[in-house]
Amino acid sequence: MVDLKVVLSDPKTGRAYNVDASGGAAGSIVGKRIGDEFDAAPIGLAGYKIKITGASDRTGIPAKKGIPGAGRRNLLLAGGIGFHPSMDGERRRKTVRSSEITQDFVQINASVTAYGEKTLDELFPKIEGEKAEKAAAKARGKR
Repeated sequence: MVDLKVVLSDPKTGRAYNVDASGGAAGSIVGKRIGDEFDAAPIGLAGYKIKITGASDRTGIPAKKGIPGAGRRNLLLAGGIGFHPSMDGERRRKTVRSSEITQDFVQINASVTAYGEKTLDELFPKIEGEKAEKAAAKARGKR
């Protein structure tokens, strides 16, 4: 089915956590839109509520809030998500995705809106010392 990487940001601490969602957990996110808030229990965060703040597909094309439907659109943009102009008044035609989460997405950006009983630091323990170096080396090797 679908494999998604959820990048969960914690507004209290300013830290971000990576959550891998596959199978039923990813299926619970498919069909939602940017700006939707939902219960995070299916992705292993009981008691938490998260809000989808953005997303991108496998080619890196970002999703833009407010675009109806599902799929890609070629829009004339003057700034914001998908295009950052280098000159005043610059506009450019760019490809962006609509705000509905589909199976084509790879990364979902989300923010915590309501907290559960356990803190995120307890749910995602920090890797320290030699283990952190091995994990970083392993992650570099996969890229």
